[in-house]
Amino acid sequence: MAAELVEAKNMVMSFRVSDLQMLLGFVGRSKSGLKHELVTRALQLVQFDCSPEVFKKIKELYETRYNKKGSDVAQPPPPPQHRAEALPLHSSYDRGTAVARTLPTTNIDYPALYGKYLNGLGRLPPKVAKPEVRLVKLPFYTTLDELLKPTELVPQNNEKLQESPCIFALTPRQVELIRNSRDLQPGVKSVQVVLRICYTDTSSPQEDQYPPNIAVKVNHSYCSVPGYYPSNKPGVEPKRPCRPINLTHLMYLSAATNRITVTWGNYGKSYSVGLYLVRQMTSAELLQRLKTIGIKHPELCKALVKEKLRLDPDSEIATTGVRVSLICPLVKMRLSVPCRAETCAHLQCFDAVFYLQMNEKKPTWMCPVCDKPAPYDQLIIDGLLSKILTECEDADEIEYLVDGSWCPIRAEKERSCSPQCPILVLGSSDVNGLLAAPNGNGDNGKATADVVDLTLDSSSSEEDEEEDEEEDDDDEGPQPKRRCSYEKGLVSAC
Repeated sequence: MAAELVEAKNMVMSFRVSDLQMLLGFVGRSKSGLKHELVTRALQLVQFDCSPEVFKKIKELYETRYNKKGSDVAQPPPPPQHRAEALPLHSSYDRGTAVARTLPTTNIDYPALYGKYLNGLGRLPPKVAKPEVRLVKLPFYTTLDELLKPTELVPQNNEKLQESPCIFALTPRQVELIRNSRDLQPGVKSVQVVLRICYTDTSSPQEDQYPPNIAVKVNHSYCSVPGYYPSNKPGVEPKRPCRPINLTHLMYLSAATNRITVTWGNYGKSYSVGLYLVRQMTSAELLQRLKTIGIKHPELCKALVKEKLRLDPDSEIATTGVRVSLICPLVKMRLSVPCRAETCAHLQCFDAVFYLQMNEKKPTWMCPVCDKPAPYDQLIIDGLLSKILTECEDADEIEYLVDGSWCPIRAEKERSCSPQCPILVLGSSDVNGLLAAPNGNGDNGKATADVVDLTLDSSSSEEDEEEDEEEDDDDEGPQPKRRCSYEKGLVSAC
């Protein structure tokens, strides 16, 4: 096998540009670039992915060039022997790059070409737009190493379904980081190799976006990709949460090379992929980091309150105070860690604990108060409101005053019930003995409240009303007002 690799490398080194392009096109790799770029790409193919079909194609191209039928072409010169010597290349362990094993010695500066990583998605260095495609930073993922810069998925033909391979190897340091990392859950390490996909757009950092018909194969197994969220609204297409795809559990955690194949639908839009070694964070870890670096001093918060309530000379309305609720709008519970985005214009806070937990499950990073973006790096903990929460435990709302001070707003006590309207008695004319039944003789000179028995039919009700009117005419004496609380079975007629 080693002899075949040496032979294949020597044959590749003698290829012309057209031969190199035919070979790279045969395996579905990019054919664009200068000759030395094509050579390095082809040598990488031989070194790490030389299947029998690839070796057969190399030999066929080599023989075709020197053994054309009907032509007196001299026999091909023997491959230069000095090219068979191997030059070991070492990648930077500090940068966490993939390892290039050995390549033939030539006058090409291979360390400059292989100094960062190996991949099969584009030429080496990879074909990257200028300026480069950038991916947004994800709060729950801390990037440790960049294994493959965002590289465009280039269609190789006019078919709708395309495949793009990528071959790389982890360094011993990276393998050690993964193995020694803690388990977030059974089978899921905190240090991971993730695949991120986005639109090929250099105007701004891009969010993760999957192409249609995406499938990711790692070595010999397919990796699960997040599915679609079902939509309950008619006419609204279901949405897919586009997140980094964890490949770690399907990779070889050794010096062996890993092959990743991305299958995607070619429907006109251009996508780029990148590989990263990351450490996944939890909401508790993000909360602790926010408490360490994100607390805004109470005096600064007080100055912001004064600024909000400062008299505007152009306004005809003077604001003397602003109310702030101590209840989180997310979960309707009392705030524990009052938080808001520094870009928000309001003083109302939400609870950082629940906000981070919700974004850990379904990242949206939208303020629940004003419905505007509230990314993690813009969050601050309100030091003034945190102090108020410890001093004011018997109120659910406070009011900021123009001088920056505050006062609690406590709920008013329940007022005694003094119904000024007739009472409907449901089902009975005597409820708990509080109301006496109507008396035709007007005993004791007392009159009771109007009573309607809803169990009677309409005819009997009309007769009772006529009798009540006659009795009211005969009754004498004042009708005292009754003060009582609503009892069971009584409702206001107002």
